[in-house]
Amino acid sequence: YTAVDAAEDQVELCRKINAEGTENIAKVCKELDIKMMYISTDYVFDGSGTAPHPVTERPAPLNVYGRSKLLGEQAAQAVPRHAILRISWVFGLHGNNFVKTMLRLAERRTRLSVVDDQIGCPTYTVDLARLICQMAEQNAQGVFHAAGSGQPVSWYDFARRIFDLAGKEIELEPISTAAYPTAARRPLNSRLDCSALAAAGLTPLPEWQDALARYLQALEEEKV
Repeated sequence: YTAVDAAEDQVELCRKINAEGTENIAKVCKELDIKMMYISTDYVFDGSGTAPHPVTERPAPLNVYGRSKLLGEQAAQAVPRHAILRISWVFGLHGNNFVKTMLRLAERRTRLSVVDDQIGCPTYTVDLARLICQMAEQNAQGVFHAAGSGQPVSWYDFARRIFDLAGKEIELEPISTAAYPTAARRPLNSRLDCSALAAAGLTPLPEWQDALARYLQALEEEKV
């Protein structure tokens, strides 16, 4: 369950899917001695400070979705052999994401306001899939963070890069989170410390700028 704002009203449904559903899988993994991998989120953190969140930081989610994912993490940790992978700002070919939303809005608007005080690193699903396969092959265990490498950016900066690469002439206005109220509170700092990957012999993700260029190319190829 990933509808962050809707979760504020659908608390029980979100909990059943992300927490109870994960707990059911964890129970089977324990009974059959199967390793469990759980995909989590930067939303388990409160987004305080400006430093990247290390894997050892104590979670403190701000919203219903984040709390449900933390419960899922706790269920996975009950499995003797487990891996937890926290990811952030994900975009890919399937489903909705920020890149698709920006491109869609650019088709009917010439001016957009985008939040400039939430900071993170965009992450491409193709790169994540390769990492997940590597983690499975190398039997990686423990808690890991994965996000696109490179300089962290705001949603405003990310949007600017999207439009530059897509050749879109859009006037962008930076605004604060307070000026764009949503049902769910969101962390201002979504930077993730991904150093545990290299320490475990795993390959860090490519720079998000390169990933975005590859993604936009893949979107164009889908149209053909």
